[in-house]
Amino acid sequence: MTVSKRETERKYEPSSSGIEGLPDLTGAGPVASVTAAGPEELDAVYHDTADLRLAGSSATLRRRTGGPDAGWHLKLPLTGDTREEVRAPLSDEVPDALRELLLSRTRGAALRPVTRVRSTRAVRHLWDADGAPLAEVSLDEVRADSLLPGGGRAEWREVEVELADGVGAGLLDTLEKKLRKKGIVRSDSPSKFVRALRETGAAAEGTRTRAATAPGSPGSYVLAYLEEQVAALVALDPAARRELPDGVHRMRVACRRLRSCLRSYRSVLDRRVTDPVRAELKWLAGELGVERDQEVLRERLGAGIDDLPGELVLGPVAARLRAWEVSRGEDSRTRTRAALASDRYLRLLDALDGLLAEPPLRGKATGKPARTMGGAVLKEYDRLAGRMERALALPPGPDRDVALHQARKAAKKVRYAAEVARPVLGKPVRRLGKRAKAVQRLLGDHQDAVVAQEALRELAVAAHAAGETAFTWGVLHGQERARARAREEELPAVWREASDPALRT
Repeated sequence: MTVSKRETERKYEPSSSGIEGLPDLTGAGPVASVTAAGPEELDAVYHDTADLRLAGSSATLRRRTGGPDAGWHLKLPLTGDTREEVRAPLSDEVPDALRELLLSRTRGAALRPVTRVRSTRAVRHLWDADGAPLAEVSLDEVRADSLLPGGGRAEWREVEVELADGVGAGLLDTLEKKLRKKGIVRSDSPSKFVRALRETGAAAEGTRTRAATAPGSPGSYVLAYLEEQVAALVALDPAARRELPDGVHRMRVACRRLRSCLRSYRSVLDRRVTDPVRAELKWLAGELGVERDQEVLRERLGAGIDDLPGELVLGPVAARLRAWEVSRGEDSRTRTRAALASDRYLRLLDALDGLLAEPPLRGKATGKPARTMGGAVLKEYDRLAGRMERALALPPGPDRDVALHQARKAAKKVRYAAEVARPVLGKPVRRLGKRAKAVQRLLGDHQDAVVAQEALRELAVAAHAAGETAFTWGVLHGQERARARAREEELPAVWREASDPALRT
């Protein structure tokens, strides 16, 4: 069993006067009082792979004894000074639940003890006027021993400021002003583990490297974008496994961005190498998409029922929708879990790493950035224009629905190609990306309405077969049909704005 929390903290280099050198923080912002606690003796053994894959991705895994939170702690980076900490009870081996959350980083490589960090901690608790906790300020006397070949020992002192749950991050800036006046400055190490690795001189085995490309070249921009999206894919894996809000969706978007970049910039990267990777990304996005599509559909249908006047809701509508969701939702979650647990997924992550380490660069990778990047964006735009022209020429009906869905996919590709080119082409490509996004959103709402109609018909048939009235499902079906038609009527004006010739200059 695991529990998780978010922690927001900063680390500092203390002055030479130890705990007595910490300033009195009473009166700093909402701090009304300060109390002392400790000392505590903490003993943590950090685990990582032989090539320190966790450290390389800003994650840490430790087994800690001493203090009020003894156990296994997995810390995953979020944004700024905030990390998510997932805890598991104390045991001799790495808990399976934590090992699974690290698969995208370890790729199944063995985890082993790499560093032991012992700390003697003196603590100051900060309270507001109502006696509610605001933050904890601690001074740690640290002793680190490397458990890797060739590693040594290091000692240092550090100040750590960690906010209490629910306290705004602005308090960190307020406290930092007081600390700086005492000569206590921000540490350049994000964690004890990273500092221990550096100061003990530990050497990783087979540390991964990235390919070097000429700064400012098309190849450098494309690879930088790919690296960003690969990192996002890896980082979002634990959220998707734990079914956290938007985790699966954001992971699927990273897959789409990667696929789109590899397609749009074939003049930079050889498709003979990248096409097999694109195929695997399509597979993964498809597996993740089942759960996300079901989630979106459930929310849409539920909102539709909630918005109906009571006199139009006839029969056990809510109960039938819940049963339908349970039957379909569990299947979609099973597919997501199976995909993330598969060797195929891990091979894909390795292939993406290999692509970054040894990119199959083509001649235009070192060409003129504006010409190469602009050409790729305009090629995707021309494809979108062709699909829009075909879709708008069709009469309303199933064929047009399919054509509009294909145009929506093309609009996404324009957006993603524009994202890659933004550092080179600036405002013009940013405007083009925004207009393509407007087209995509409208077509997305149209597609959601089309899919909802199919689901509502299925629910109506099931209700009728069970002897229930299908009236409410028919009302909702009519509303979704009207929404789809409304989006089609809005489309020509939105497309005219997106196809403004000035956006191509």
